Amino acid sequence: MAIKTTRAFILAAVLSLGAAACHLASAASFTLPAAATDEPAAAPKGTRTAVVAGGCFWGIQAVFQHVKGVVSATSGYSGGSAASAHYEIVSSGTTEHAESVKITYDPSQITYGQLLRVFLQVGHDPTELNRQGPDTGTQYRSVIFYADAEQQRVAEAYLAQLRQANAFPRPIVTRVTPLKAFYPAEDYHQDYARRHPHDLYIVYNDAPKVENLKTEFPELYR
Repeated sequence: MAIKTTRAFILAAVLSLGAAACHLASAASFTLPAAATDEPAAAPKGTRTAVVAGGCFWGIQAVFQHVKGVVSATSGYSGGSAASAHYEIVSSGTTEHAESVKITYDPSQITYGQLLRVFLQVGHDPTELNRQGPDTGTQYRSVIFYADAEQQRVAEAYLAQLRQANAFPRPIVTRVTPLKAFYPAEDYHQDYARRHPHDLYIVYNDAPKVENLKTEFPELYR
């Protein structure tokens, strides 16, 4: 990920991967089925939140900013303490934090299960352990952080459904973990893909995810 001392090395690696890097989030062998177990569609009564992690938060945020029914997507950190929720510290890989995104959504327009489907299909590759593409370390692990028993039930059931269907060519390594807290990332990380569309990291790793969203889920794309 950019804005660290390894930026030049990462960009060189990304460039060497070429077109392959553009399909990091397309590991599913077919379009994923809808979640058989999901929260019921709700009448308009406010918003709900979901927190997920899967590699650099720039790309996850960019994807969900283009999903209908999503009110906002915020980059941040989950899994560790408040004291260590700072980019330079999290980048050490020793904080228990994962780069995460908090999704605030309207449950009358989109369900939690639909959000997870997008996350697992185009947001990232859920078969990569402690890495995503050129980014390595536990801070890039694949996690669904559940806020309550309902989210835990939906997440665990959906992962079991996908494993049963052999939806991916390799084992799913996504963890389902209770959400302790979410700490928003620094301002310069927010809306990074939107503000820096020509950054080579964005071009090769994150812009293709948004294009995949448009292709795989045209009914959800905005």
